[in-house]
Order: sequence, then structure tokens, then C-alpha cells
Amino acid sequence: MRTLQRICLLSLSITSISVPAWAEEVIVVTATRFAQSASDVGQSISVIDEQSLIARQNDAIVDVLRTVPGVSFVRNGGVGTSTSLFIRGAESDHTVVLIDGVKLNDPSAPGGGFNFGNMLLGNVTRVEALRGSQSIVWGSQAIGGVVNLTTAEPTEVFKGVAKLEYGSHGTSQAGVNLSQRFGRVAASMGVNGYDTDGISAFNKARGGREKDDYRNISANAKFTIDLTDDAWLDLRGWYSKAKTGIDGFPPPTYAFGDTREEARTREAVGYAGVNFDLLAGRFHNRVAYAYTETSRTNEDPDSIPIQTFDADGENARFEYQGTFEFTPKLASGFGLESETSKFNSSSYGGPVTRGKARIDGAYLQLIGKPIDHFTIIAGVRRDDHDEFGGRTNVGGSLAWSPNQGSTTLRASYNEAFKAPSLYQLQSEYGNGLLTPETAESWDVGLAQRFWRDKGEIGVTYFIRDTKDLINFVSCAAPLAGICTNRPFGTYDNVAQARADGFELTLALEPVNGLMIQTNYSRIDTENRSPGANYGNRLARRPGETANLLIDYRWPFDLETGVTYTKNGRSYDNATNTRIVDGYKLVDLRLAYRVGEKMLLQARIENLLDEEYETVYLYGTYGRSYYAGVRFDF
Repeated sequence: MRTLQRICLLSLSITSISVPAWAEEVIVVTATRFAQSASDVGQSISVIDEQSLIARQNDAIVDVLRTVPGVSFVRNGGVGTSTSLFIRGAESDHTVVLIDGVKLNDPSAPGGGFNFGNMLLGNVTRVEALRGSQSIVWGSQAIGGVVNLTTAEPTEVFKGVAKLEYGSHGTSQAGVNLSQRFGRVAASMGVNGYDTDGISAFNKARGGREKDDYRNISANAKFTIDLTDDAWLDLRGWYSKAKTGIDGFPPPTYAFGDTREEARTREAVGYAGVNFDLLAGRFHNRVAYAYTETSRTNEDPDSIPIQTFDADGENARFEYQGTFEFTPKLASGFGLESETSKFNSSSYGGPVTRGKARIDGAYLQLIGKPIDHFTIIAGVRRDDHDEFGGRTNVGGSLAWSPNQGSTTLRASYNEAFKAPSLYQLQSEYGNGLLTPETAESWDVGLAQRFWRDKGEIGVTYFIRDTKDLINFVSCAAPLAGICTNRPFGTYDNVAQARADGFELTLALEPVNGLMIQTNYSRIDTENRSPGANYGNRLARRPGETANLLIDYRWPFDLETGVTYTKNGRSYDNATNTRIVDGYKLVDLRLAYRVGEKMLLQARIENLLDEEYETVYLYGTYGRSYYAGVRFDF
């Protein structure tokens, strides 16, 4: 029980899923912060475990997430450039991102969200994606969903992993992770380095010639220290430092094109938590402090001054989480949180803009199982922000399996919110009268096993209405109202949007060693803001996505696989006048095990050499080749 609590309640991860996934009991926690069987969860959750991550051989987390139903991303060039993730058509700032249980976001960013550009796979061993609103336990930003990343856990006996890779575009990567227990202390530590000459951020097909390189080094650490039989201390850290070439708008035309600009980013995460059990383990408690810092600097050697942008964002978070089991059929989860955020930024050596805000929250959830295989979850959350005041959200879900897991019916309703970012509130364009962005989200789904549990098919319908979205608005003389002292514009709650659609999933293991997974998502987004763009699709969100993954493990230690991804057409602007064509990608991979400790890997990305864009004018990779080796010792 204690090991399960550590994994689920503290690291906010899930147990590994063996193949076929539906044949095993999967424990998930992202939906509720409770350790639950996936069949008891009323929301849509996708899991990519360590073995799947090894098999897929991806470098960037977004390349893992793009195969999840309802998920898409756009990137301003190659790996390392600004990257936005969209879940079920929600804004990119409407996703909560966690690493080892710590909430990531950048208070200095205009929307206060997380840039996936520097989040490489490195020593991440589990990825979990919850689709749908979940502010009850995760608070602000959880309108679209939650992405939960877990790095390598401490082990009881020594375990070492080392990886080397080289490939196209002058790309090289190396990483190592070591873990072991020393008496009362269990530790896991790792480091990963990534280096590439890259591609032009300005699309080569449109005239881009200068390669934009990328360098990244990251480190992760976890320590679990036993204090008593029922109490332990958790210490965690994650660090990333990166430099990437970017393109901009050079004179004399100031049209988008090649430049020598560079963007530097440093991200640091620290966590310390004390955990203790009472009442024979029925009452679990966690008291923790978490700190995140993001520093960003842009430099242009052809500009005066050379430093064109500088920003820092910090989050300091105190939290208490408790779980109490009243009976085997009734449990509760509750928590208190207090987060203080700060930022400062300046451009071209100009005045420094600073801001600070605090938000306090409390939540309560009840999980009941009135009858076997029927689970009801209900929750409420209250947040108080020192700028806009208070906000209360409620939510709930149910899951029912009338035949012990062969059929599972799910439904959920959740309210969610996103607090205005510090930049939107307190920058030179800020508006201190902003209120939270709010959303209501519904979904209903069915999963059915068949063919003696060799297959599972699923369908989910969802709908989400979002109100009071914050947009930038222009100001004109005479300056009055929210435009007072804002001659260049400000932010206001002026937008509304709707997203609805469905997700289809199918997984098969027709013979031993052959795994087939496919999904299709239809996402209809609509701008419901009054004005000329009413009824338009939301920018940069494709109307449909589809994925097919086929993997086969041969009898002679060879593994082969293929991934097919299709993204439908999207629009690059709110007016829907600039079309980004859809695209299809095919990736091939193989791996050969040499003994028990060495794995040789190779892959071809974009096998068909598809020319495409995810963002208008920005480049993407053509056919690329990579090979590497993994050592387990």
C-alpha cells in the first residue's frame, strides 16, 4: 500500500501498462489524485508507458502526444522552437502540464502557459494525458486537459540506463540515469544532452536557407527518505537549459525571413514534501512546497542593443493533500493550495515590467461505489485571487461496467477556469479588471472489449463551451475606460468559443507480438465572439486527426513498427483567410536486442518526405534518419 501511495499520490503517475493494456488493471491518478482503476474513471485518459516510449524512439514529448486522440500541436520550426499543444480544440494555455507532480507554467508568458519546445523525452518514463476539463483538483488552466510527465523512479536495487543516438541534421543525443536504495534513502538521478544543426525555422520551400541550431541539457533527480514506517520525505528536481536559433523580421522589408537571432531558455523545478499515514493507512497526508522558475532571453547580433528580450517568471506553491477512506466503498480527497507568482520582462533594454499575484484554493472530492463496478465522483473547488476575487467550480463523473470490465460506460461534467496571466493583468498592456476565463465541459463514452479480450473499441463524444476568453484589443483616442493610459492596446474578456466532436479508438492484438492501435478524432471548433469572425474555426486547430500504430515483436529479438499520422486542414488566423493544408506522416522504426542489456535502435521519420507546415511560413523536417543504442546495466 505504501509503495502504491508513493507512486500514485506523490509522483502523480500511473502503473505500467503491459500489452494488451485492456487486459490488465491500470491504476490512474491524474483524473482525481486518487489511486483508481482506469475502469472506475469517468473521463478520457491515455497512457504511454516506459516500454512504449522506448519502442517509439521519439525525441520530443509532443511527438509522443500527437498520437493521442484529440491532441494536436504546432511548432515554429524544428525541435526547440516555440511549441503549442491543443487538447480537444482548447487554447494552448488551457492545458495543465506536470513533471513529477509539479505544475509547470511560465508567469512571464503572455498567456501564462507552458511552451513544449524544450520538453524532450530525456529520462521521462511515463506520459499520461487527460482529455477534458479538470479544475476541481488541478485549479487554473485545466480547461482543455492535463499532461502528466514522470521521470525515472528510485529503485530498490541498482539500475542504470545509458542512451546514445545520432542522425540527420547533425543530431546527436546522449543520456544516463542511475537509481538505487541506500538504507533509508532511495535515489534516482539522470542527465540528458541534445545537439542538432537543425533546419531553417523559415520554411526552406519558401526561401529559408540558414539552419537554426538547437542545444539542450536537462537533469532530473528524485530522493525518497524513510523517516518512520509511516512517514517519508520526497525531494525532486528537474532542470533544463537550452539555446535555439530562431528567425524573425529583418529590415528593410520586415517580412518574415532568415535572421541570426537566438533564444535562450532556462527552466528549474524543485519540490520537497513530507508524507505520513494515520489510522492504519486509511488517512494519508502530504504537505509540500514546490518552486518553478523560467528565464528567457532573445538576442540578435544584428540589432542594437543585441539583447532584444528578457523575462523571468517564478511560481512558489504550498500545498496540503489528504485522502481518507471511510469504508471500502466510500473515500474522500481534499486539499489546500497557495501559489504566489511573479514576473518581470523588458524589450530592447527598455523599462522593466514587473507583476505579482497570489491565488489560494481548496477542494473536496467524494468517490463512492454504491454497487460493484459502478463509481460516482463528485467534487467542488473554491479559489480566491488577490486581483479578481473568488471562483467556485463543481464537477463530477460516473463509470459503470455491468459485465466486470468487458463493457465500460463513462460520463462526466466539469466546470473549469483559467486565471488571467500576470502579463494580461500587470504588464504595460495589462488590465486589472480582467475576470477568469471559464468553461463547462461534458463528455460521454463507451469502451467495449471483444474477441476474447484481444481487442477493444471505444467512442467518446465531448462538448465544451468557453466564455470570457481574454483577447488583446486595440485602443484609439480619446483613451477612456480600460484604454486609459494604454495607447497601444490592452486585454479584455471579449471572446467566446465552443468545441465539440468525437473520438474513436481501436486496439487489437490478433496474434502474440502484434499490436495494432488506431484512433480518429473529429473536432469542430467555433469562434462565438460577436464580430466579423463569429462562426469561424479557431486558428491552428485541425478539424480532424487520425493515427495508426502497428508494432510487431519477432521471435528472434527483432521489433519493428510503423506510425501513420494524419492532420486535417486548419487556418492560421482568426479570419480564416490563410489556410494551412493538412498532411500525412509515416515513420518506420526497428530495434534489435543484443543479449539482455543492449538494444540497437533505428528509425526513419517522414518516410514519404512530405512537405508540410503546422504554422504558416515555418519549416518542418523532411525525411530523416536516426540510429542509436540503449544499455541497461
